[in-house]
Amino acid sequence: GVSIGANATIVCGVTLGAYCFIGAGAVITKDVKPYALMAGMPAQPIGWMSRHGERLDLPLTGYGHAECPLTGERYRLEEDALDCFD
Repeated sequence: GVSIGANATIVCGVTLGAYCFIGAGAVITKDVKPYALMAGMPAQPIGWMSRHGERLDLPLTGYGHAECPLTGERYRLEEDALDCFD
């Protein structure tokens, strides 16, 4: 699922990646990557979220691993894409 905050605006034709989170009042003008946390006007990625809505301790780009603090699901960041591998 996708989580969209109150008063967020999504421009027509934009694709929202699986499990992305859109902050309240954000204006989405470009495609959103799966698991991305977006905020601002225009919206920019500010972090990564798990499938269960927990913030993951990872940089916006680069390489790394994180676990969802709620479920223990494991995530892998490669360059600018996040995947769940559980």
